[in-house]
Amino acid sequence: MGSERTDEELMLAYAGGDMLAFEMLYRRHRGTLYRFLLRSLRQRADADELFQETWSRAIAARERYRVEAKFTTWLLQIAHNLVIDRFRRSRPQASAEEAEVVFNQLDAPDDERPDRVLSEFEQRRRLQIALEELPEEQRVTFLLRMENGLGLEEISEVTGVGRETVKSRLRYALARVRARFET
Repeated sequence: MGSERTDEELMLAYAGGDMLAFEMLYRRHRGTLYRFLLRSLRQRADADELFQETWSRAIAARERYRVEAKFTTWLLQIAHNLVIDRFRRSRPQASAEEAEVVFNQLDAPDDERPDRVLSEFEQRRRLQIALEELPEEQRVTFLLRMENGLGLEEISEVTGVGRETVKSRLRYALARVRARFET
């Protein structure tokens, strides 16, 4: 096979009927997509439901797919729109206990500083609280940047707001998260 196909090439191949191309896309992006949904929604049942719905919509849109952005940006934009729709219908609230279970199952952050006196548990708890306290727009922007590694332009495409708005939301989110760790 020589070189590995890009996500965009795989999606176009899938649109042409190549089922193996879809399987490769699914394997590559299921973890990223699920983590984004779980952290955005905070309830596993909601994340499960929107995970399936996101893939269903991607499948349904396969013949209309055009390479105008990275595949991950396109996929996360579908997911983001579903999350926004869910919040518009009703804001789900995870109990502290449910959220703690989810965060305990996730990997600890890679960039923990050794000079921190706080335990790993306390750091994750503070991050959880900080994320819960963020307004929805800031939380989504923060997660797209920190969890998914998207740049400002990509976040702008996913969320449908301007680059400067993304910068502002990210700046405010980072300030709030930092403040939580300073107290």
